[in-house]
Amino acid sequence: MRVIGLMSGTSYDAIDAAAAELTLDGDSLVLRPLGLVDEQYDADLREALAAALPPAATSLADVCRLDTLIGRSFAAAAVRADRELCDGSAELVASHGQTVYHWTEDGQVRGSLQLGQPAWIAEATGLPVVADFRPRDIAAGGQGAPLVSLIDLLWLRGRPGTPVALNLGGIANLTAPNGTAFDTGPACALVDAAAQGLSGGSLAYDVDGALAARGSVHGPLLRRLLDEPYYALPAPKTTGKELFHLGYLRDALAGFGTLTAEDVIATLTRLTARTVAEAVRGVGATEVIASGGGTRNPTLIAMLAEELPGVPLRTSDELGLPPDAKEAYAFAVLGFLTLHGLAGTEPASTGARHPSVLGSITPGRGGLRLPPSADRAPVRLVLK
Repeated sequence: MRVIGLMSGTSYDAIDAAAAELTLDGDSLVLRPLGLVDEQYDADLREALAAALPPAATSLADVCRLDTLIGRSFAAAAVRADRELCDGSAELVASHGQTVYHWTEDGQVRGSLQLGQPAWIAEATGLPVVADFRPRDIAAGGQGAPLVSLIDLLWLRGRPGTPVALNLGGIANLTAPNGTAFDTGPACALVDAAAQGLSGGSLAYDVDGALAARGSVHGPLLRRLLDEPYYALPAPKTTGKELFHLGYLRDALAGFGTLTAEDVIATLTRLTARTVAEAVRGVGATEVIASGGGTRNPTLIAMLAEELPGVPLRTSDELGLPPDAKEAYAFAVLGFLTLHGLAGTEPASTGARHPSVLGSITPGRGGLRLPPSADRAPVRLVLK
């Protein structure tokens, strides 16, 4: 089955659309990558989305408009992926949508909201769409994240030692072979916020880690940032930009006088490297396989390597999955599992009471024709 996976992360700069040929073969799920296309959010939509995200106030009217506009953007990405990667032969779309709020209280997730109405995708492509993946796991007592953990477990099964999958997006998350999975804290979220806020909006992020490379880590600021209570919480745990945002950074900078943008960003980059490394050591990792946009920041990767002496640090493309496309491929897999009646969660990773079949299905133009339910769940992911 040819499946298109759609993903836009917490940096909300673009939609990744990855196409995959997926086949169940005994106890293996075979994935043949077909490629990736990116669909940029237009400037007005990105500005409207940024203006609506916490801690900003918003309205139901704004939420309704964003749900439609994001849905149309996701639909455009799916149409492109079907045409350019599948020659019009895609059979299913799996859409993560755009996370706008992750509601946590006392360490427990109460809800999670992703916008991007799937009806627009189904209408534009004519294909069935699996979307709204997170709420079912939350209803079962889980964190609703990180949902890529099941794919990580299947993918890394059989590698020697204790390999850990690490995603460096706006937020960093990891998956260990025993099923432990959690958000470690910010990856690029605070760096991006600083680049945008300290440049007056002329920069969206620290391009190639150049600002951090020119700066020096400010020890007192780093120590203050490391005092954040989130880092001491036990797994499973999740977080997002509702905690790590520009206002959070401004509060942390209070009392330090004027620091250069380079020093602030160098300190935030070291914060990411330090908190990720502490989490990696905490699960006894012997190897780290990284993906996500943060892998394109050589300063971050160099700092992470410094924090993890003796632990090999690789990117996911060395194992066959492009770092920028891994999450989109993961949601293609989750959509495929849903359509075949298979659970898409590992309770040890999310903290749920039981595995769950994830998401809601929006029928395509020809109605809904489900394939026969699979006899057994796959135990490994094989790339071809």
